[in-house]
Amino acid sequence: MIVVSHPDDASFSLAIARRSEAALLALGFTAHFCDLYRDNFNPLLTRGEVRGSKTDDPLTQRYRDLLASAEVLVIVHSNCWGSPPAMMKGWMDRVFAEGSAYAFEKSSDLGDVPKGLLRVNAAVVFNTSNTTEERERLVFGDPLDRIWKDCLLYYCGVKNVTRHVFRIIATSSLEDRKRWLDEVDHILYGATSK
Repeated sequence: MIVVSHPDDASFSLAIARRSEAALLALGFTAHFCDLYRDNFNPLLTRGEVRGSKTDDPLTQRYRDLLASAEVLVIVHSNCWGSPPAMMKGWMDRVFAEGSAYAFEKSSDLGDVPKGLLRVNAAVVFNTSNTTEERERLVFGDPLDRIWKDCLLYYCGVKNVTRHVFRIIATSSLEDRKRWLDEVDHILYGATSK
């Protein structure tokens, strides 16, 4: 399952997602390409969903079903103020739902540790950024790393998580981008062969 969130068809995020799809197909996987903007995904949680009810949105349910059956999960988005962009955050809120991605032993959230329900063998998060690695780590503490690994994927049972950031996008050359797309292949091969 490949999930990308970027409103511009010409974005490097879309190029990464397309390259990820090609790489996974070459590795023998069946790929499901989920482009949140082109799919017209509604990122807004419903009242019922926030209270733990099942979703009545067919696209959200389709994404939940794909996630539940995914062996490999690839996420692609830009760094927006140290967090995923709004569309991706809404996807996280609606798709990584209790009973779908995680559950609690007592069937209710009493503050205890959840049981991850996902069977994803490898998750790869690709981010694009205009912040240097040193500044991201020292000044901001790399919040995207914490969000994806600790707060979401590990929480839902995914233990093999790789995150890679392509930077600096704003001043990158065509050659930089070609080299980075080649890196996508190597990263996905390494992550899926563990």
